[in-house]
Amino acid sequence: MTLRRWIKAGKVKAKRTVGGEFRVSESEIMRLLGEGEVVSRAAIYARVSSSDQKDDLERQVKYLQEYCSARGYKVIEVLTNVASGLNEKRRGLRKLFKLVESTSVDIVVLTYKDRLTRFGFSYLEKFLFFKPHRVKVEAIFGEEPKDMRQELVEGLIAIITSFADRLYGMRSHKKKRVVENVKKAIRDC
Repeated sequence: MTLRRWIKAGKVKAKRTVGGEFRVSESEIMRLLGEGEVVSRAAIYARVSSSDQKDDLERQVKYLQEYCSARGYKVIEVLTNVASGLNEKRRGLRKLFKLVESTSVDIVVLTYKDRLTRFGFSYLEKFLFFKPHRVKVEAIFGEEPKDMRQELVEGLIAIITSFADRLYGMRSHKKKRVVENVKKAIRDC
């Protein structure tokens, strides 16, 4: 009964099986027993919006690896994506969610919150996914500093890109023209 109470209170990390039983990992048992140093298992997630930003992607990964090393985190997986923050079908993001669901990681490390998602980060973190699985999200720099106009422009372009992806296809020339025309119209304002 005590263990069930501790699991419900969040003092013990456990995964519930399909049959309704709880499974407690060996590292969690070791933590409870106070044996050995507890090392947080980390997943690194980095994302850029386009292939011409691949250098930035490599810099993100290198910085995040150094950050994890300095904190003593054990990096389980490095996940990257070259895609819009609005695209929910990103391969790396789906793999990240599987790692979280399987309790394979204790912490997700990223540079900025918008690397994970453009909108709704706090909902994803607190209510929908990470907190219910007892996984901490560390966005090292929080949110990218932006002025109000820049934030509005980027949001509009992200939304239009997402809709154009669905209407015309991911690599369509028609989609690229639509996005470029919108960017030009916004710049001319």
